[in-house]
Amino acid sequence: MRAAVLHEIGQDKLEVLDDVEAVGFGPGRVRIRVRATGLCHSDVSAMSGVLPQPAPFIPGHEGAGEILDVGDGVTGLTPGQRVLLCWLPACGSCAACRRGQTQLCLAGFMNAGTPNFKRPGGDVFGFAGTGTFTEEVVVDAGCAVPIPDDVPFDIAALIGCGVTTGLGAAINTAKVEAGSSVAVIGCGGVGISAIQGARLQGAAQIVAVDPVESRRDAALRFGATEAVAPEALADAKQRITAGEGFDYVFEVVGKSATARTAYETTRRGGTLCVVGAGAMDDNLQLNMFELFFDEKRILPSMYGGGDVLRSYERAIALWRAGRIDLESLITHRVPLANINEALEQMRTGASLRTCIEI
Repeated sequence: MRAAVLHEIGQDKLEVLDDVEAVGFGPGRVRIRVRATGLCHSDVSAMSGVLPQPAPFIPGHEGAGEILDVGDGVTGLTPGQRVLLCWLPACGSCAACRRGQTQLCLAGFMNAGTPNFKRPGGDVFGFAGTGTFTEEVVVDAGCAVPIPDDVPFDIAALIGCGVTTGLGAAINTAKVEAGSSVAVIGCGGVGISAIQGARLQGAAQIVAVDPVESRRDAALRFGATEAVAPEALADAKQRITAGEGFDYVFEVVGKSATARTAYETTRRGGTLCVVGAGAMDDNLQLNMFELFFDEKRILPSMYGGGDVLRSYERAIALWRAGRIDLESLITHRVPLANINEALEQMRTGASLRTCIEI
């Protein structure tokens, strides 16, 4: 079986091998033939060591495909069924799930420490307990979410992470109000989805901030009312809000420097929504006086900040109705053999989302 493997943390290229085997099939598990997967920035962050992940591992967590086989005790899933992969399935019984905060369930994270592939040389992990840069993957049944027949695999893959994360940040976490002003810092696939979410919520001004001109141009097509380079953000704040700051600012980069900029760009009493996944040793500094005096709400948003299954259904309904554009998020397509082209497209900012066709 072919798969793209990172041998050591810190390497910047993947090796496509044909001696990988998906393992762990049994009760409560399903085997999936991956048909399409998106390259998310979190995959790159895991490769570089920003996000913790044992190596060697197969990146990829934003995928869709067909069920090949189901283990004993699995109900509601059958071979041949079309599914997207949920990298953070809810167990339904922990304290977070009982409170209705299924996106905070830790059961899925436990899978990340168990190898679900092997090679002649030893075990191989799947990123976030999945690992979709491969032809087949074995996961818990809860990771396989059925999709309607009219949803293409590439669209379903995006809904599995980036779209759900960005839309949910605006709709579930920040709860953007109609007529408000919004700034989105970082306009890749997740940032563009946050822009679409803010537009759906009725934001009056949506300023997209990104150093890459092509991404700024794309943001305007997806609903931003203005797009600026980072060095022009202060001017936009002055012009649009009379210097007060935006009602909502979304940080979709995952760095303390941009989070600090986002804080300073948020008005007093406004909302800073942290969407980017950053490193454990990258600390955001706030002094106690400003924290008290400015009364800004700082809201992290994990996987869209809501029940992911309901978020999937909402994204599909909005896409069907033409309220969100998901097809245009896919700016590049490459076969698995050319996976390193996709990595370069992301690192240079040339892509919003690259679909790896398997």
